[in-house]
Amino acid sequence: MLLLNSNIMLGLFKSDPVKKLKKQYNSMMEEAMHVQRSGDLKLYAKKMKNAEKMAAEIEALSKK
Repeated sequence: MLLLNSNIMLGLFKSDPVKKLKKQYNSMMEEAMHVQRSGDLKLYAKKMKNAEKMAAEIEALSKK
């Protein structure tokens, strides 16, 4: 019983990789928006490509 409780307690402090990636994704999307507004469309396209890769990774991790 003690072992079970300690595993539960340790699980509370584990970081959720999906949550972390979603936060990074949202930050990247906001940054891409600002770059687009500044007129640098090449950099915007690069940031959006990276964001799409990150979105696919989030989706893959969410399905597990």
